[in-house]
Amino acid sequence: MKIRVLGIDPGLRNMGWGIIDVSGPRISHVANGVVHSEGDDLAQRLLSLHVGLTAVVTQYQPQTAAVEQTFVNKDGAGTLKLGQARGIAMLVPAQAGLPVGEYAPNKVKKTVVGVGHADKGQVLHMVKLQLPGALIGGPDAADALAIAICHAHHGGASGLATALEKAIA
Repeated sequence: MKIRVLGIDPGLRNMGWGIIDVSGPRISHVANGVVHSEGDDLAQRLLSLHVGLTAVVTQYQPQTAAVEQTFVNKDGAGTLKLGQARGIAMLVPAQAGLPVGEYAPNKVKKTVVGVGHADKGQVLHMVKLQLPGALIGGPDAADALAIAICHAHHGGASGLATALEKAIA
């Protein structure tokens, strides 16, 4: 039984997305990219992220999704804006009826790289190793694929696959 997983790396300017298929312990790359926000004000930028991510969900038809949790930084206004983009990242799959998992950045890095404080270069390298042949559309797309891989390893996708296999049997 194959499960399609959407990983989302929320960002107000650039929202990374990655799609993998999970079949038992095997994962394979489907697609990845970045939705770039457009518009002069926050509302228009959020709307453009919603439209772009909705197009991804419509095109690739994932069965489950995962979003990286927001870390709080010193810039309160920046954190709030990132939280609004994260709201779009959670809303779009929820509107499509998908279960949405959430993972802390350190958990994603520890799952994919082996250490919780890996840098973007290390994440990209390990994603490429786990998804050979995938052309990755930049660091935001690599992070989104890492989130999808984390979801696959921590029960999100594999637990769903097991439940579906039992239901079919």
